[in-house]
Amino acid sequence: MKTLLMLFTALVLSACAGVDVEHYAKQKPVLDLPQYFNGTLDAWGVFQKRNGEVARRFKVEIVASWQGDTGTLDERFVYDDGEKQRRVWTLKRQPDGSWRGTADDVKGEAIGRVAGNALHWTYTLRLPVDGTVYEVAFDDWMWLMDEQTMLNRSRMSKFGVDLGEVTLFFQKRT
Repeated sequence: MKTLLMLFTALVLSACAGVDVEHYAKQKPVLDLPQYFNGTLDAWGVFQKRNGEVARRFKVEIVASWQGDTGTLDERFVYDDGEKQRRVWTLKRQPDGSWRGTADDVKGEAIGRVAGNALHWTYTLRLPVDGTVYEVAFDDWMWLMDEQTMLNRSRMSKFGVDLGEVTLFFQKRT
């Protein structure tokens, strides 16, 4: 019985673990963050509640630049209801090849790793909703589709409970 319980626990935990970014190590094109996030990019996205309903649509203009291994991504959001937001990320490549990111509305640091065509970030965002700020966990995946296009899916949760998903696609300006 004890062996069966241990096996069941291992299966449950492995099912919750998700995909490791190294799963994408052989996928092409290879994502080079400073190369892709450089210059001006446009992005379009939606936020879906956990039941699948699209609750918000938005467009983002991103102006990105680099000095060595440190990048700045100046994001300007315009939502379908006219609301505007701005987030400025500072990204830094770490000696082990991972990435750290900070922004004014991110608690602590975003921590990410790249492998092949994929980037996997995790971070906590301070999200304002109706006058209250909530700390929401983001499990953020990006996949480079071709030299100009990237797909992004982020799962949002609080206390381990799914709140919804953000889906975006990025297009580099030529």
